[in-house]
Amino acid sequence: MKKITIQLVFFLCLVAFSVQAQDDSKINGEAIFGDLTARHIGPALMSGRINDMETHPTNPRIIYAGTAGGGVWKSNDTGTTFNPIFDDYCQSIGAVAVDPNNPDKVIWVGTGETWTRNSVSIGDGLYKSEDGGANWKKYGFEKSERIANIIVNPKNSNEVYVAVLGALWGDSEERGIYKTTDAGATWSKILYTDERTGCADLAMDPSNPNILYASMWEFRRTGWSFESGGNKSALYKSTDGGITWNKIHNGFPEGQLGRLAIAVAPSNPNVLYTVIEAEKDERKGLYRSDDAGESWVQLNNDFGLTVRPFYFSRITIDPKDENVIIKGGLTGSISRDGGKTFKPLGNMHSDIHDVVFDINDSDRIYAGTDGGVYRSWNGGTTMEIVENLPLSQFYHISVDNDEPYNVYGGLQDNGSWYGPSRSTGGINARDWNSIGGGDGFRVLRHPTKNIIYSESQGAGNVWRYDVDNELIKTIQPLPMKGHAKLRFNWNAPMAISKHQPDRFYMGSQFLHKSEDMGNTWEIISPDLTTNNPEKQQQEASGGLSMDNSGAENHTTIFTIVESPFDENIIWVGTDDGNIQITKDGGENWTNTSLDIPGLPKHTWVYHIEASVHDKATAYAVFDGHTMNDMTPYVYRTTDFGKTWTSITTSEITGFARNIQEDYVNPNLLFLGTEFGLYITLDGGKSWSKFTNNVPSVAIHFIDLQKRTNDLVLGTHGRGVIIIDDISPLREISPEVISKKVHFFESKPTVMVDQSGFSGNFGAETQFVGRNPSRVAQIKYLLKKRHTFGKMTMEIQDMDGNKVSTLSPGKSKGINIVNWNYRIKQPKIAKGKTTTGAVSPRAPAGTYKVVLTKGKETYEHSIELVYDANAGLTDGDRADKQDVTMKLYDMTQELAYIVYQIDAILENTGTDNKLGKKMLALKETLVITTGDNYVGSAEPQLRELMTQVFAKIAYSYDSPSPNEMDNLSIIEERFSKAKKDFEKLKSKAKTKSMELQSFEDFLND
Repeated sequence: MKKITIQLVFFLCLVAFSVQAQDDSKINGEAIFGDLTARHIGPALMSGRINDMETHPTNPRIIYAGTAGGGVWKSNDTGTTFNPIFDDYCQSIGAVAVDPNNPDKVIWVGTGETWTRNSVSIGDGLYKSEDGGANWKKYGFEKSERIANIIVNPKNSNEVYVAVLGALWGDSEERGIYKTTDAGATWSKILYTDERTGCADLAMDPSNPNILYASMWEFRRTGWSFESGGNKSALYKSTDGGITWNKIHNGFPEGQLGRLAIAVAPSNPNVLYTVIEAEKDERKGLYRSDDAGESWVQLNNDFGLTVRPFYFSRITIDPKDENVIIKGGLTGSISRDGGKTFKPLGNMHSDIHDVVFDINDSDRIYAGTDGGVYRSWNGGTTMEIVENLPLSQFYHISVDNDEPYNVYGGLQDNGSWYGPSRSTGGINARDWNSIGGGDGFRVLRHPTKNIIYSESQGAGNVWRYDVDNELIKTIQPLPMKGHAKLRFNWNAPMAISKHQPDRFYMGSQFLHKSEDMGNTWEIISPDLTTNNPEKQQQEASGGLSMDNSGAENHTTIFTIVESPFDENIIWVGTDDGNIQITKDGGENWTNTSLDIPGLPKHTWVYHIEASVHDKATAYAVFDGHTMNDMTPYVYRTTDFGKTWTSITTSEITGFARNIQEDYVNPNLLFLGTEFGLYITLDGGKSWSKFTNNVPSVAIHFIDLQKRTNDLVLGTHGRGVIIIDDISPLREISPEVISKKVHFFESKPTVMVDQSGFSGNFGAETQFVGRNPSRVAQIKYLLKKRHTFGKMTMEIQDMDGNKVSTLSPGKSKGINIVNWNYRIKQPKIAKGKTTTGAVSPRAPAGTYKVVLTKGKETYEHSIELVYDANAGLTDGDRADKQDVTMKLYDMTQELAYIVYQIDAILENTGTDNKLGKKMLALKETLVITTGDNYVGSAEPQLRELMTQVFAKIAYSYDSPSPNEMDNLSIIEERFSKAKKDFEKLKSKAKTKSMELQSFEDFLND
């Protein structure tokens, strides 16, 4: 028995050791990312969809925008500029509410967009801030998916109502209206119909908080259809704070109802408006009640009021006049006669989802559209866009290899664009170029020619744009004899061959190939989808209101990738769950997704990534959210799809859309999910969320720029986000993490000579994307945060001479220290006014980075190289360096002379012959009167010397003959001044003075 016990203990120890070893092999990226930070480049000139607008009840300057995919933004200047206040949380917003009893502090946010188009994101619950948006706390509703409205009792902040629209893609019990009487600590469901019907709108009588109106909507969307309306859709009223509810349908259309809007006139609560989706077209439209819902009268069924009710269902009433109402729609409509007649709002981006009036001035109107926020100062006649909301919703992005490289992409309802990753003065709106209209999707640059491919929805147009010659040709595949009608996904796939630059692929249900950039096409596959006819009835989509926009096209190819190793190996993924592969250029195809472990059948194949490290390896990302499955599915095959292995873990939140493999380290993978970016450093054993300036936004596509190692994210709500140079992540391993200090390797830093004029005039209220750093960066990993003892960093030449002193990063993880490759500024002579300090560049070469951490010293080398684009020879560079350092030394020498003069004058005064001569000499060396502005005095030797010093040091060029002539004049004057000073100094009693030596003076 004793022997058995010992063996058992030994076995358990082995198991524990094995588990510990497995855990040790996982790498926690969140503890490593450190200073690795993202930057946002927009764009904002084509902003993004707004779901909800909210005003402050007492301060007209404060406006909130709840966006479809870009979080919550707040304006403190009547909409001139906005700032994000919700970046750490779900970015899909359904409703924003300000507590009228404490509006400066308490804000409620319900997540999940409520305009239920095919591409909407999802929410994850209800949040509350009690400090004006600085901090947030979740208050439940994790499974609500979409919150349509939040109302706080204006007489009691503890009483809050939440309207939950609920799940779009499946049944859910978390729907209806909820109420709290304890400020969110507990909730009661006070109105519920069934698992398919949610609350689409909620309103409160402003004169009586016990009177509520609720719109219940029966709806369902699948990947191939949409159904709005049913027997359960209804408009309800409660007069007792939600305890009991009654339908108020007197005067309503007969039969089934769809989505209904509801609004109460603040100036006359007996006046109500609703817009009804009904079975009969003639009974759809705007209805009004003048008796608080007892009866209704139809007033108008204009197309602008009834179009796409699932997408436009918001009524706004002027708070001062019950007869002025605005209805969202394609263009937005305003009535000033109580709904009898309407006219369009002023010109702005189409698709208006919400409108709010200024609380004091009804001529001021704010509109939330598919293209951002607009303002009007004249009652909606003229609209102007807010220019600093970078909310663009990308479906796909790609990059080229230009310098700087460009980012290409297609946007929801905002066309296709490309713009630079860097621009003088930052990336402005004017830096972006339009290359397609409609809904934009894939945009690809030809590998060797200045030609761009772009498309609009459903491959209705596929453009080939010759940029140099400004020539546009449509090249989409057209129906061919002997083949079935083509079925293109709304987001139709395109791909360019990695082997034949003119080869271009597109996917319908077939794979189309062109060898001449789209002029001619051939079909190289059979139907690669399931070809399920039940999923091809788009003409019946919409429910009570037909909605066949092409967005529900299904059983189509969605992703195409050609192997980087072999042009005959092509992977194809379909929206109905097939992963097909050919190894012979399309002659034969194999469906590899028939039995993938843990994957529900027919799950959408959203992306396939063919490995750049191994011919047989590929990654597949499956998206099940259109089947109400929010699980992330990411798989890897190493045998051409014969077997697939899941590489997801419980650390990943949100369904996944895209994966990017690193080009150097096969274990480094980047995953885009509905709630942000995840990174694995160990091939998928563990994943870490990257949150350094990357919000919890839906990331639809990822690309990796090979030359710069920049990770480029195409987000559906926050535009393009770039993480510059992810190369340090390639070196991360258990061995590296175990070291106290690890310096990362870096490419030579080019000391860029190019510059320009930023031209930021007019951009004061615009979003300007941040440029990447162009200085030398020292990157290193600290095992632990440095907290005790001294820590310093120096740049030294290879002989150990100090060139510059830097402040080291002391945090755990990756630290990045910038060196602008300039040496320490010279000492400048003191005068009455200041003069520009000059920091010359260090010459090209190799330098030591010396990090002293307590008693330990760590060294690393970095290399600086000259900019070859400047066109200078080695001799030119040497001349520039010699002259620059000559002026550097002259500047310090002059500073020391002035220091000595000041010391002598302090000792002797100016009321004597020597003092007067010393002062007169000083007045020729530095300015001793005036100021730095309109009272500036005549420049003296210091100013003249500094001027030519800066001119030569900061120029890309070698010194010109004119500059050298000017320098000779300054040298002559300086030489005379030195002689004059030495004569006067010899007469001063300096031995009794404590003058610093020249070396001590420089080091002081």
